[in-house]
Amino acid sequence: MNLPIRPRRNRRTPSIRGLVRETTLTAEHLILPLFIQEGAADEAIDSMPGCTRWSLHGMLGEIGRCRAVGVNTFVLFPRIAEELKTPMAEEAWNPEGLVPRAIRAIKLKFPDACVVTDVALDPYNADGHDGLVAEDGRILNDQTVIALCRQALCHAQAGSDIISPSDMMDGRVGALRQALDQEAFSEIAILSYTAKYASAYYGPFRGALDSAPKAGDKKTYQMDPANAREAEREAALDAAEGADMLMVKPAGPYLDIIHRLRQQTALPIAAYQVSGEYLMIKSAAASGWVNEKAVIMESLIGIRRAGADFILTYFARQAAEWLKE
Repeated sequence: MNLPIRPRRNRRTPSIRGLVRETTLTAEHLILPLFIQEGAADEAIDSMPGCTRWSLHGMLGEIGRCRAVGVNTFVLFPRIAEELKTPMAEEAWNPEGLVPRAIRAIKLKFPDACVVTDVALDPYNADGHDGLVAEDGRILNDQTVIALCRQALCHAQAGSDIISPSDMMDGRVGALRQALDQEAFSEIAILSYTAKYASAYYGPFRGALDSAPKAGDKKTYQMDPANAREAEREAALDAAEGADMLMVKPAGPYLDIIHRLRQQTALPIAAYQVSGEYLMIKSAAASGWVNEKAVIMESLIGIRRAGADFILTYFARQAAEWLKE
């Protein structure tokens, strides 16, 4: 065949493929979500095989193992006892609550670890919603934002490096930025859940934290999965209000959204490979239908290729171990 152009020349050997590789994945691109709970016991999570609800002691051990393979950024998700949940979610800003104590423990043992804290009320809210709930069932936007500011300041005072609002209330990024700056926390970054969709992929996570809504759903504040332009609008608002980084959640089913935002903004973009994505891969691998390592690594490189600068994934330590091989 007379073919002057043969793309396969650039695929001929591992060295050549490495030279022309367009997308890379390293441990520095990965954030590990950590589920934490009170008490001395670590507990396997039925809805997420391979994941654990950590005691504070167990959490520190897991962080140490992650740091040994290059993962140094962690986001905390607390399982709060039912008796501490109230309609006003006051436990969210208790300075001696689970999350502030976890932050302080991490910073004491690993001062250079990067701690990200989730800012939303659903773990603390008796109603199980990210926002405060009115008597008629409406989610109260402005009242919720006031509560979120109190929660964020509590986390900042404990030593959080990055505040990450996941509630999807209007105007919360600007309010959080103002609250942090007024209290001399101007160096604390905000990683906003900019495009958090009302996704069916979150089910296993809610089982891990016992945080499902008691009534209704989250569709009045989380985004419609059918919408893409709306994500661009949310991104423009978050950037204008002072967000330092933007997030798309879930990741795999929304690669087009990651790509669209990458074209729109110069801000770093995160993507969250959520519990449903995790469980599908783990279940398929456990059944022998897919090669677990190959599918995990391909899924992560696909998220990076779409435009994500870093990825929140339950596979963070596992992937980092493979990257060191």
